[in-house]
Amino acid sequence: MSANYEVRGNVAVITLDNPPVNGLGHDTRLGIAQGLEKAENDTAVKAIVITGAGKAFSGGADIREFGTPKTLAEPNLLSVIALLEASTKPVVAAIHAVCMGGGLELALGCHYRVAAPGTQVALPEVKIGLLPGAGGTQRLPRVIGVENALNMIVSGEPVASELLAKAPGQKLFDKIIDGDLLAGALAFAADVADARPLPLVRNLRAEYPNRDAYFQFARNTVGAMAKNFPAPLKCVDAVAASMRMKFDEGLKFERELFTALMFTPESKALRHAFMAERATTKIPDVPADTPVREIKKVGVIGAGTMGGGIAMNFLNAGIPVTLLEMKQEALDKGVGIIRKNYDAQVKKGKLKQDKLDQRMALLATTLKYDELKDADLVIEAVFEDIGVKQQVFKTLDEVMKPGAILASNTSTLDLNKIASFTKRPQDVIGMHFFSPANVMKLLEVIRGEKTAKDVLATVMQLGKKIKKTCVVSGVCDGFIGNRMIEQYSRQAGFLLEEGCTPQQVDKAVEKFGFAMGPFRMGDLAGNDVGWYIRKRRYQEKPHMRYSKTADLLCEMGRFGQKTGAGWYDYVPGKRDAIPSPVVGEMIETHRAALGVKPRKISDDEIVQRLVYALVNEGAKIVDEGIALRASDIDMVYLTGYGFPLHRGGPMCYADTVGLFNVVATMKRFAKNPLDDAEFWKPAPLLAKLAAEGKSFS
Repeated sequence: MSANYEVRGNVAVITLDNPPVNGLGHDTRLGIAQGLEKAENDTAVKAIVITGAGKAFSGGADIREFGTPKTLAEPNLLSVIALLEASTKPVVAAIHAVCMGGGLELALGCHYRVAAPGTQVALPEVKIGLLPGAGGTQRLPRVIGVENALNMIVSGEPVASELLAKAPGQKLFDKIIDGDLLAGALAFAADVADARPLPLVRNLRAEYPNRDAYFQFARNTVGAMAKNFPAPLKCVDAVAASMRMKFDEGLKFERELFTALMFTPESKALRHAFMAERATTKIPDVPADTPVREIKKVGVIGAGTMGGGIAMNFLNAGIPVTLLEMKQEALDKGVGIIRKNYDAQVKKGKLKQDKLDQRMALLATTLKYDELKDADLVIEAVFEDIGVKQQVFKTLDEVMKPGAILASNTSTLDLNKIASFTKRPQDVIGMHFFSPANVMKLLEVIRGEKTAKDVLATVMQLGKKIKKTCVVSGVCDGFIGNRMIEQYSRQAGFLLEEGCTPQQVDKAVEKFGFAMGPFRMGDLAGNDVGWYIRKRRYQEKPHMRYSKTADLLCEMGRFGQKTGAGWYDYVPGKRDAIPSPVVGEMIETHRAALGVKPRKISDDEIVQRLVYALVNEGAKIVDEGIALRASDIDMVYLTGYGFPLHRGGPMCYADTVGLFNVVATMKRFAKNPLDDAEFWKPAPLLAKLAAEGKSFS
């Protein structure tokens, strides 16, 4: 049983005990119900305290039961809360550390609530495309006011117990207890043991002046912010019901909204992303208790935009960094950019000056490799050329202390080859940061064929410390993200040759939900980067066909925003992408040279060709074991490439469409004489799953 029962004096104590956050799984709910029954039947018991073991009161639903029959098995949470309200003896919730989701709804069903300072209180269901489904939208407005409750429910963000306790007229907490929470709760329970009638949150009224005008304002505001997500607006509707409906009617309305949201593709996508992020940490042959190496000092080679951004991640986490460059001028410029980034945060109020000073004090600089010798981890962020990498890693092999981890930030090159430049390949790993490295959440962790398990475990743990979403990739050209984006970019080029303009392709993809389309993305990253890679491809993979439009663009010197001209024109000091007549003329001339008569291409075809290109390559990556699971690919694209969150990632989106339909569409694309028929042959895993009526998930 995941809830313990004991009697202290004349007070029964029910302790939720379901690590790590006392999730309200079926066993826990059953334990609460049985504990309440014992207390009711014991004449010596005058009051009841419900609290949580360990580091939480309760974090809400037990995610390990998602999608299983146990999720809805009786007693469900609504039934448990009904038992709390029906208790003839006062029930006191003793809340500490974490009280979120169903945990807060459970507490709101109790007669009294006491809390420890610093408790984080939240109803975060909106973050997985839902709303509170066990009375949260009906009870919270009754205890902290309609406006405060709506803000909490729509944002899903936690609020400290002390702040909530200071809200005028609040009835959420009866007492904030400093010191021993359980001792304080037992004393409080003894004080109210004989008090009658027992207070119920459901009997309170939720009131707000000019409520109709307020909720219309709320709908307008939330609707503008929610965009592709239906849950926030439904939260507004549910909270409004707490004022215009009787409690039980409001409870029923809330449940109807909750159930409807559960089946929306947006909620499925958000729940998928929630579970996928947790799955990224699970590496089958590297147990969670694998010993890790201590990382007290980090070296970063290269003080450019990427190297500086990488350094900031460690400075932010309080880890000293030594930044190495070959020339003092480059070193000074890099340090200046780091300081400028921090200064900008101070001006925006996101960072205090003393924190800036502390972080800059952790930064050392050098022009000599020898001064990195005491670092526990060194990351190179130098030019993407195997010859340059060879020189760097041979030097590191000579200089670095035994046991130091040697990491490469390479985005496409063979990590096994890089490791072979050293006499310690077991200590070599890839840490592929995404630009800007101090902002982007994704960190692709590249596991070489000789990378030691403790090195992998160390980097995964360190990634969490610097607040990255770490996804393990095997070694192949481009790893997960860039290998897939190459096929996406190839399709974008073919679309230009067949009749699209860059702005049409970008608008279609952005309407689908991408942060930016492929051509705006190319201009931001630098079109010369892709050009450099294609030149290598022409030698290594002469059979792979590309549109020549991107090469022609680069031959014109249009490398993107940094040169003021790329697929679009740019005005100095502004980021607006202005359609370019010069580029339009270049594309038309190129089409004519190919003898292609442009055709009208729908937005649906644009999106399908780009996204299904990702899906097909992703299926190959999973089948080859480069990615551990399809959901890891989704996390790469959600956190590193701007794939729309409400679609759940390319593999999740393919599941939503149906793999049978994806394959059927790909077969249609294969018949296009201007496209790459060989590429559109479904990957073996994709074909197999589609034929069996299965999905990637």
